[in-house]
Amino acid sequence: MTEGVTEEGWRTMEELRTLSTEYATAADERDGERFAGLFVEGGELVVPNLPDDPRPVLIRSGHQALRRVPEMLRRYDRTFHLVSNHRYHLEDETASGEVQCVAHHVTAGDRPADGEGTDTVWFIRYRDDYRRTGSGWRFVRRELHLQWIEEHRITIFPVPASGRPG
Repeated sequence: MTEGVTEEGWRTMEELRTLSTEYATAADERDGERFAGLFVEGGELVVPNLPDDPRPVLIRSGHQALRRVPEMLRRYDRTFHLVSNHRYHLEDETASGEVQCVAHHVTAGDRPADGEGTDTVWFIRYRDDYRRTGSGWRFVRRELHLQWIEEHRITIFPVPASGRPG
C-alpha cells in the first residue's frame, strides 16, 4: 500500500497523523478553540446519538458548534484518546482516510475518595475527509463510527498539582 509513495506523500501522511493526534489532545484537554481550529470553516463532525443510535447521525457543523464538543466531555472526570492505525488516500489538495482510536472515558465511582471509578472505553473508526489550507491540513468531515464499548472498574490516581500526569 505504501509502495511508490513519494517523499511529499510521506510528509502529507505525517501531517495527517499529526492532525489526528492534535484532535485527541484538544479533546482530552477540553480545548474548544484548538479543537475547532482543526476543521475547515464549515467543517463537520458526525457522532453517534447514544444510547439511542450508535451510528454517526448527529452533525456538529462550523467552528461555533465544534468549539463546544470538548466541553461535552466534561461529564467525565478524565478522558484519554489513544490514536493508532492510519490509512489515507491522497489527492493534490484533498485526502480521505480512516483512523482508529481507543477512547477512555473515566468517571468517579460512588466513593471517589477511595479512587474507585469506571472506564467506559470506546473503540472508534474515524472516516475522514481532509483539505490542505494555508494553515496546513484540516478536517472537512470526520465521522465517528463506534465499533464497540467496554466498561471496566478502575482505580483513579490523583493528578499532580501541575494538572498534568507526572
